[in-house]
Amino acid sequence: MTFSLELSSDLLDVQKWVHEFAADVVRPAAPEWDEREETPWPIIKEAAKIGLYSMEFFAEQAAEPSGLGMIVAFEEMFWGDAGIALSILGTGLAAASLAGGGTPEQIGEWLPQMFGSVEDPKVAAFCSSEPGAGSDVGSILTKARYDEATDEWVLNGTKTWATNGGIAEVHIVVASVYPEFGSRGQASFIIPPNTPGFSQGQKFLKHGIRASHTAEVVLEDVRIPGNLILGGKEKFDERIARVREGKRTNGQAAMATFERTRPTVGAMAVGVARAAYEYALDYACEREQFGRKIGEFQGVAFKLADMKARIDAARLLVYRAGWMARNGKAFESAEGSMAKLVASETATYVTDEAIQILGGNGYTREYPVERMHRDAKIFTIFEGTSEIQRLVMARTLTGLAIR
Repeated sequence: MTFSLELSSDLLDVQKWVHEFAADVVRPAAPEWDEREETPWPIIKEAAKIGLYSMEFFAEQAAEPSGLGMIVAFEEMFWGDAGIALSILGTGLAAASLAGGGTPEQIGEWLPQMFGSVEDPKVAAFCSSEPGAGSDVGSILTKARYDEATDEWVLNGTKTWATNGGIAEVHIVVASVYPEFGSRGQASFIIPPNTPGFSQGQKFLKHGIRASHTAEVVLEDVRIPGNLILGGKEKFDERIARVREGKRTNGQAAMATFERTRPTVGAMAVGVARAAYEYALDYACEREQFGRKIGEFQGVAFKLADMKARIDAARLLVYRAGWMARNGKAFESAEGSMAKLVASETATYVTDEAIQILGGNGYTREYPVERMHRDAKIFTIFEGTSEIQRLVMARTLTGLAIR
């Protein structure tokens, strides 16, 4: 078989289609929704109309043989604008959790509800982090108790930093059933719409990705049917039995979801970095100082060279992780964390350099690199901080209990 880095014709078509939507619909709306700090429902509806925001699109791209379907699409959308893109694509995290851990019946019933319809699109939320348990997912305090008399789960706790939290049609909530087993005693639960006791708490005003809704969700004696534990109660009971016997298990609920989505988060970061680089490149080739284009000065030209090299290197790592995940290759060197780490830190580096190239103009909101710089920072924080990615990599490489 001939080795090739070329995208297939189908992937090139998807790339072009998503890029056109990002350029024609997302980018022109980005400054307005960044200022409003509201979910851009009109843009989500436009995406739904053309099939870009739909269960079918997510399923088709997730099943793409090379593993690059979602990665290519996410890079183009986040090239358009990170805040709006996350509003459109943020449902993917909850959908990935459901698709990866749910029973066929659960997937069939709840996945369509996560997206709604073309006329009335919905969003979904994955709720893992808590005020005292961000990176330390093993310290989750939200509790789930099974009530045998009613065949119901009863949940209590508070989740924070949830994308689409409170406005979602369907929430996937990670909770501790057996706290004595730490992360191995956790499970994920499907919270249907309009469930009594479930409410939105504080909505956060953020540094970046302002068009994406982020909030707390509060669970007060929330009762859900017994069959809404992700994967089914029988499977969960079997896992706990193995834990009691001291046997290995497949890990815990939150990290399994994050491991599946890290390559796509890397693609988001690459998209933002590429957008900032392209703007800075055009600016450097047009802006004149001291009678010359500023791109002619080594101090600027070398910055552009480093920016481009880092973006391409990050993309290759993301592509490799996506291909490995799709084709069942184990992340023996934590390739998913590696891709996310390098891509996210590339985004912060490139957007910072873009502002430097634009000088004072880059620091104002009249130029988009200021917004891109604010948006980029989140990639070093959510779905595992840069420090956590390094920890995962170091433990994988050394086999030691690094803390």
